[in-house]
Amino acid sequence: MALRVNKFLVVLAAFGFALLMFGIPSVGITNAQDATPTPAIIIVTATPLGGGAPPVIAATPESAAPPAADATVAPREWQAFNAARAYLSRKINTNLRYVNSWSWELALFPDSALGCPAPAGETVIKGDTAGYQFIIQPLGNQNRYDIRVTYDLEKVYDCGIAGTAPGGSNLPAPAAGSAAGGGFELGGHVLELGAGTVNAMKQAKMKWVKHQVRPGDGGAFGLIANAKANGFKVLLSVVGSPQNILEPGFFDQYADYVGQLAAAGADGIEIWNEMNLDREWPNGQINPAKYVEMLAKAYNAIKSKNGSTLVISGAPAPTGAAGPGGKTAAFWNDDVYMLEMAQAGAAQYLDCVGVHYNEGIVSPNQASGDPRDNYPTRYFSTMLDRAMAGFGGKQACFTELGYLSPEGYGPLPGGFSWAQNVTVAQQAQWLAEAAVRSAQSGRVRLMIVWNVDFPFYGGSDPVAGYAIIRPGGGCPACATLGSVMP
Repeated sequence: MALRVNKFLVVLAAFGFALLMFGIPSVGITNAQDATPTPAIIIVTATPLGGGAPPVIAATPESAAPPAADATVAPREWQAFNAARAYLSRKINTNLRYVNSWSWELALFPDSALGCPAPAGETVIKGDTAGYQFIIQPLGNQNRYDIRVTYDLEKVYDCGIAGTAPGGSNLPAPAAGSAAGGGFELGGHVLELGAGTVNAMKQAKMKWVKHQVRPGDGGAFGLIANAKANGFKVLLSVVGSPQNILEPGFFDQYADYVGQLAAAGADGIEIWNEMNLDREWPNGQINPAKYVEMLAKAYNAIKSKNGSTLVISGAPAPTGAAGPGGKTAAFWNDDVYMLEMAQAGAAQYLDCVGVHYNEGIVSPNQASGDPRDNYPTRYFSTMLDRAMAGFGGKQACFTELGYLSPEGYGPLPGGFSWAQNVTVAQQAQWLAEAAVRSAQSGRVRLMIVWNVDFPFYGGSDPVAGYAIIRPGGGCPACATLGSVMP
């Protein structure tokens, strides 16, 4: 049982601890006044660093031998750190002798699990409980992990990414539910699931059909039933308007709706869409942490109704137009957005990371050679790496993957002229290659082709140029996809 103490005793203990620490190196890992642009690499050693380097807390290496019988016992905070470090090392399968940074705090927490989600079957006792909080950023890892150890050193609790656990924010504990895993599968985004579209998808050996719906849309329940009647799993992308985000109570309303979809049998639900653009999220208020609040509520509502429903995070739009800082009032670069989304704790509330890739004009087997430039979003492999950088251990779901070709329609509008020379034959070949790469990578759960049957070409968004059913009703990509899918 975790040790419970009153606040007065903890304050006294903390004061005594401060006196004890007078002769011990300080907690600071890096000097806050240091203007060096690259992070320090901290070597966790058995003795403090010498010389004139900034002081760090030393801790016994994971591989160190036990102390001799007459050795001085390590201070309790060092023992707690070693417990936290050993746990995290096992969790992420990384040797933590080398880290970018770490810090600790002795504090009171609101319950016996120290404010973290408790393991299954453990009863959490409410009330002030003393313990240690360690924030550890492993070398080469964007995440800062929040690991907590009870004051009696008996238990370690995992609060996930730093600043995002229930004890450190308003995020709820993730609901219990299956991980909704599985092997790689193929699907397509459709306008209408008519006979011609069904036949094309079955020729391509697609298992999933995707529709986009809006919160409160009662027609979504018919889409679920129709997809299943035609032998498909169904993915619903649920997206509203930017002004919805500002409405009081909207996140709860949204969560209730997606919970209803899960109860009705939706096999997958994507939570919003391209939240890094102001056409989908309010201008000047693009905020990954705020999105994670929505995602957390939606995830828990879905899992409470149907634990096997695949919860997919909304896929940001691939872009690097915001420049080196990655942020403007109107849009954020997708890599900056996704890293901050990960740091806000998104991984706790998703089964699959939503990704879009729809600007390719070279084979997905290439990682160079695009005539525009070599920006990472141009290529399949670097787009996948970019999207998943903050989500170790998770799989990607391409909720839009497509190649644009004007063949059969005429010139593309100016904003899409980069794809003017892509042929339908290339579209067909590259989609098949993307499916093969996705399946063989082990990193991709689902690939939804954008799109199957959209007929609209005029205006500023030529979506029909992405469609695999081409003018006249042919579908060359259906044959190539069908030839590589089992």
